[in-house]
Amino acid sequence: MRSNIKYDTKDLWTKDKEHVLHAWSNLQTVREKGSLVVAEADGIYVWDSDGNKMIDGPAGMWCINIGYGRGEMADAIAEQARRMPYFSPFHQMTSPPTAELGAKIAELTPGDLNEVFFTTGGSTAVDSAIRFVWSYHRYTGNKNKKHIISRLDSYHGSTYLTASICGKMTDRSPYFDYITDKDFIHHLPSPYPYRRPEGTSLEEFCDEKVADLENKILELGPENVACFIAEPILASGGVIVPPPGYHKRTLEICRKYDVIYISDEVVTAFGRLGHFFASEPVYDIVPDIITCAKGLTSGYMPLGALIISERLFGAVAGAQAKDSVFANGFTYSGHPVAAAAGLKNIEIMEREKICEHVREVGPYFMERLESLYDLPMVGEVRGSHLMGCVECVANRKTKERFKLELGIGPRIDMHCQKNGLIVRPFEHFCVLSPPLVITKEEIDEMVRILREGMEATMNDLRREGLWDG
Repeated sequence: MRSNIKYDTKDLWTKDKEHVLHAWSNLQTVREKGSLVVAEADGIYVWDSDGNKMIDGPAGMWCINIGYGRGEMADAIAEQARRMPYFSPFHQMTSPPTAELGAKIAELTPGDLNEVFFTTGGSTAVDSAIRFVWSYHRYTGNKNKKHIISRLDSYHGSTYLTASICGKMTDRSPYFDYITDKDFIHHLPSPYPYRRPEGTSLEEFCDEKVADLENKILELGPENVACFIAEPILASGGVIVPPPGYHKRTLEICRKYDVIYISDEVVTAFGRLGHFFASEPVYDIVPDIITCAKGLTSGYMPLGALIISERLFGAVAGAQAKDSVFANGFTYSGHPVAAAAGLKNIEIMEREKICEHVREVGPYFMERLESLYDLPMVGEVRGSHLMGCVECVANRKTKERFKLELGIGPRIDMHCQKNGLIVRPFEHFCVLSPPLVITKEEIDEMVRILREGMEATMNDLRREGLWDG
């Protein structure tokens, strides 16, 4: 519930604007525009410092899965902080919640993915996965296996290594030198069904995307390829859902050429697609490695994890291993307070059957989003369960994109915020991934406000002479 605290919005806004640098800030306008001061939250709603109530459409950053305001989460965090807030994870030391959470995650993962390495978030989980893969190949005598295959439109993190693995080219700064294809990172064409060539069936498109992977492995030489990394759904790239069968077939290609398959479930794990992990129940695959974060603690504490199969781990650990060291770690690996939050988060999800709830309301969410097809700027509605995107286009027949400078997504988000909804805007996309506890009635409210925001944006564009749709 909301508190009775009175906030000085102007003071907070000024301090933040003058002293805090935020992610993806436009440095030309950062000292002028400032930020929205979000002060409180409960359930699926947040309030700004002036008391305006809004549905949190993106669930923070795809992560507030159990919703805001969970008192028992705050109690679990506080209890662990009082008992022992921190201790070093190095030198073979652990804490009770860290050990318990590792075992619980192993219980929830598919197949033989039983070895858990804790990190500080999704970026460091993916970074650590690559470091493990390289260590594994070198230790097992395949020192040339260092090339990484990713995909355009993918997102895998913001460390130097993971930012280079990302395939969202519009995210790339012209002032930063990324690792490129000429080095050891390679990007396949995006498995983006809506943008497939005209006249190509979904089945033919899937064949083509699977062939892209095999052809790239053969081009580089299987003896040189370390891994293929794939989000089940390309989240930040616009909630791109690959064609049916794609994941299983790409895993088969990796098995054929001894290439490690990493499933990046930082967004899709912990209920977003109706299961704790989507790889096996949704896509019928058991990858070699899974990375996760976000929903692991529902955003209440920063925590990520890399989960390794026994098939891989057993080859580099145990009695037969000689001089084998995983040279990677973080000050806050397996942080006991974060681990306590993770345990309580999973307990709540299991007790309240939140995954089952997602499987129930997810189809309704997608159905309601599809009701927006009557708006002429809606090109495609796509997604799965509580992970959706509306792609706006200038011409629905030709699928022509709006010009980037029009800022279609941010325009829609601006109108939606005025009416009580925060949207995740990206170029001409409107992404929604609400807290998993959302009800059908709240879904109706969310889609109603989105419709109003899109209608207002269309009217603005027509009035400004920027669109005649």
